[in-house]
Amino acid sequence: MMKAQKQRLSLTQKEISQQEDFTDPKELYEKLIKTIRAYHPSTDISMIEKAYHLADDAHKQQKRKSGEPYIIHPLCVAITLAELELDKETIVAGLLHDVVEDTEYTLEDITREFGEEVALLVDGVTKLGQLSYSHDKMDIQAENLRKMFLAMAKDIRVILIKLADRLHNMRTLQYMRPEKQKEKARETMDIYAPIAHRLGISKIKIELDDLSLKYLEPEVYADLEEKLDSIMKERKEFIESIVKEVQAHVEEAGIRAEVDGRVKHYFSIYKKMRNQNKTLDQIYDIFAVRIKVETVKDCYAALGVIHELYKPIPGRFKDYIAMPKDNMYQSLHTTLIGSSGTPFEIQIRTFEMHRTAEYGIAAHWKYKEGGGNINKEEEKLSWLRQILEWQQDMSDNREFLAMLKTDLDLFAEQVYCFTPQGDVKTLPAGSVTIDFAYMIHSAVGNKMVGARVNGRQVPIDYKIQNGDRIEIITSQNSKGPSHDWLSIVKSSQAKSKINQWFKSQFKEENILKGRELLDRYAKAKRITISDYKKPEYQKKCMQKYGLKNWDSVLAAVGHGGLKEGQVVNKLKEEYEKQHRKELTDEEALQEITEKNKADKGGNRPRSRSGITVKGIHDVSARFSKCCSPVPGDEIVGFVTRGRGISIHRTDCVNMLCLSESDRNRLIDAEWEVDAAESTGELYMTEICLYAHNRTGILLDISKIFMEMKVDIKSVSTRTSKQGLATIAITFPIRDIEELNHIIKKLRNIESVIDIERNAG
Repeated sequence: MMKAQKQRLSLTQKEISQQEDFTDPKELYEKLIKTIRAYHPSTDISMIEKAYHLADDAHKQQKRKSGEPYIIHPLCVAITLAELELDKETIVAGLLHDVVEDTEYTLEDITREFGEEVALLVDGVTKLGQLSYSHDKMDIQAENLRKMFLAMAKDIRVILIKLADRLHNMRTLQYMRPEKQKEKARETMDIYAPIAHRLGISKIKIELDDLSLKYLEPEVYADLEEKLDSIMKERKEFIESIVKEVQAHVEEAGIRAEVDGRVKHYFSIYKKMRNQNKTLDQIYDIFAVRIKVETVKDCYAALGVIHELYKPIPGRFKDYIAMPKDNMYQSLHTTLIGSSGTPFEIQIRTFEMHRTAEYGIAAHWKYKEGGGNINKEEEKLSWLRQILEWQQDMSDNREFLAMLKTDLDLFAEQVYCFTPQGDVKTLPAGSVTIDFAYMIHSAVGNKMVGARVNGRQVPIDYKIQNGDRIEIITSQNSKGPSHDWLSIVKSSQAKSKINQWFKSQFKEENILKGRELLDRYAKAKRITISDYKKPEYQKKCMQKYGLKNWDSVLAAVGHGGLKEGQVVNKLKEEYEKQHRKELTDEEALQEITEKNKADKGGNRPRSRSGITVKGIHDVSARFSKCCSPVPGDEIVGFVTRGRGISIHRTDCVNMLCLSESDRNRLIDAEWEVDAAESTGELYMTEICLYAHNRTGILLDISKIFMEMKVDIKSVSTRTSKQGLATIAITFPIRDIEELNHIIKKLRNIESVIDIERNAG
């Protein structure tokens, strides 16, 4: 805990993340009402009081992990919303946000008691609470995020309640299991902190960042906390002297101002240390002085005073007042050299800008009877509209997540430029004139043939600099964007629009290519594809991948959005569901046992597989080609009629997608000890290697197999228009240990992005 003598500085991050130790619900409720009355002109709190009593009654039998009454949580959520000075309906929804999900109350009850607006907010938060995030389940994660952004678009207050809910859960995360702590912290770091940043709510974003770091990197956090304490002791006098000096000179210039000093939050410092590969003592802008004034004119006047007083560092001045950030943040930033030679940062802003910086979009709510109307503020969230456009354009979840991660990046540098009419546009640093064209309109980008910067013609891959005035040259005779543009542009928006153009322009070509790839894959796997092309099987496949018709599936395969193996296996799965005959594992096992007896009696030669099924050795087992199990894999048997038992990996797609009736045909199976050595067999396996295409990559892959003395039985390659190579390799191995060793070596090859093992 920071000591009392440090109180002259603004709250440190340790103090910010320290919540008041209220354990009595009545005290918390009194704090809530006090916070509301500090900004609410009305004394009518009857609706809030009614919501509190209903929530208290609904949760009366429930306890939190800490052992406290559950009502503590919704009260703390409501207090956070009140600190953001939100409207009455939002605070009521905050008090009731867990009632529908966790108690006997229904949405109809909420509507009847508190009206449609509150019910819609509670319903939105309840649905968000049912989302789950997983780095391993990309499709589920993408769909959940799509739902979240749709909820935000309907009413941005839904996500504000969710952020307040997540903040209190993070503050009390110490009561969760360690694995749950890391899971929640990662989810917060990846999803909720970036959204708080995009909404401009630094008050919440900063604390979410620091609390996430605390549980994801506990040792780093503790070390940083200890070192910052010692640095504070050393530099306290320095920063206080700067504050006094600045305050005196600003007042002398006749500018009414508030001046304070603060330490930057832990996660910001940690990120800077990691990205710049520096130690804490090499980061000079740990402290910042903030000047708050009345008007924009005073901001620039104060800047002049400061630059007279201290020497500014060249290239370290940023004017976010003239060119605000996308999340509405405005301020002047300048880095200076103090009289002792120590650098420090000063931020200058108006009181209203400071309020926006702290509360973001929430700063523009007006607490009024009947709820707040914030449509004008929602219009400022251009990034949210952009994400909603992507959702409609992108069927590929991997592409959507990559674009989203780029767009929500907290630490992406930006460049500011102007249209010929003088409008300011913000783009990611490193953007080229093509990015600018697509920011204006997709039609401008698609017809672009050149660009002028500051009146001078430049190449289309010219990197935009701060302050550039850009004019795009278009032509109706343009044939559209080039594939090369995808490797040149920086912004997610431009990449999305270019990809969209190619998908629409070459749909027929992609359909033909997709059909050819499916036929080629089926032929390689000795599958009669015509058996599976029935409308009912195709419909199931279209539903799985969220596509409207079969041509869209073929086009997705053609342009690389779907793998042909995924589509064929889904069709095959649906076909087999319909044609499999019911068979219990007991009946089949009896059949297999009889056959084994006959084999041992000399009717046919014994076959050792190295597999034990339900304690029986030397079972007639065959290894499935769909997932190619090898010794060391977790396996399961699938009983077939007339062909013994088929052995699959437990993560085989065909096993994971079995119907309830077919699950009765699964049977326990395991490898015998040293199966590979006892049988002397080699087991065929297949891997898919994804890489940026380049000359010599196949040679490098072959060298690895030669060094390992492993024969390659087959190789098939294809390269997408974006230069992504997919290389399928089939080869024999002894066991999983040998396979893992090969994959580890292949991952070290230059240009290799990822390696997947065929899972059916």
